[in-house]
Amino acid sequence: MAKSVFQLHGVDKDGAVVLQRKVRRAALLDVLGRLEPCLIGIEACPTSHFWAREIAALGHDVRLIPPSYVKPYVKRQKNDAADAEAICEAVTRPNMRFVPVKTEDQQAVLVLHRSRDLLMRQRTMILNAIRAHLAEFGTITAQGPRSVVDLVRRLSDPDDGLDLPALARSALLSLAAQLETLTEEIRKIERQLMAWHRQNQASQRLETIPGVGLITATALAASVPDPTVFKSGQQFAAWLGLVPRQNSSGGKDRLGRVSKMGNGYLRRLLVVGATSVTRRAPTTDTRTGAWVRSLLERKPTRLVTVAIANKTARTAWALLAKGETYRVAAAI
Repeated sequence: MAKSVFQLHGVDKDGAVVLQRKVRRAALLDVLGRLEPCLIGIEACPTSHFWAREIAALGHDVRLIPPSYVKPYVKRQKNDAADAEAICEAVTRPNMRFVPVKTEDQQAVLVLHRSRDLLMRQRTMILNAIRAHLAEFGTITAQGPRSVVDLVRRLSDPDDGLDLPALARSALLSLAAQLETLTEEIRKIERQLMAWHRQNQASQRLETIPGVGLITATALAASVPDPTVFKSGQQFAAWLGLVPRQNSSGGKDRLGRVSKMGNGYLRRLLVVGATSVTRRAPTTDTRTGAWVRSLLERKPTRLVTVAIANKTARTAWALLAKGETYRVAAAI
């Protein structure tokens, strides 16, 4: 798959090559529509979910394959024809793992998440810029965005007590206006996420897990359209990169650092939520709170945080797969 040109490679039931051609974007659906219903493999990449829905509407069985699982089947040189042949070979393997096709609604929610994440990073950049510019004129602010916001409010008041040149004040007011706009746009997106959350039962069940709020619940519900593709919660946690990387051989288990493979956005949300659980552990009278306190006595805080994120991921998979709600276990 590419922006304008698509490479097709087809084989029959005996493995003999029956189709090898390049197709322009506008002609792809017309060419596939003339074929008998068959199994079609697509490398999971940008626009792949859109094309999977469009091709499936023609009656074909469409499956998305992670690029890392296609690479072992590429022979020697890499080009479009070789990649298409590798995908064709990989999609027929009985033990191959596939990416569930997302609906338009799920993709729309993820667009909200990506937009919010981008706006949050831009907001942080402007906050840091204002803080740094004020420091150049001897005004040092405390940590946290609230301190910068308070100074921004003082900038519009000529009697604010800030000794700033007129040019610097004008530039900072411009940044302050952008900061206000970004804050309002972020709130608008969060209201849209809340509206979707109230209509989605899976997201509401996920929110009952400690350390999972609106943002994490909606992101998980939209990113995992079919939890049954994972055989267990452990597989789901491994997909998110929350398990140690293995380098085992000869019957010896060697576990390294956390793999950090998979969806980095979901992993970051789970770790942030786990950090909140860690901070509340001393005052939490539940079995989970006692477990966290026992870990904190023996392990570093960040290691405990990742362990909690791993447990949260496994719990989330169980709720999605079984359609249940989180039940709080009382301390023994």
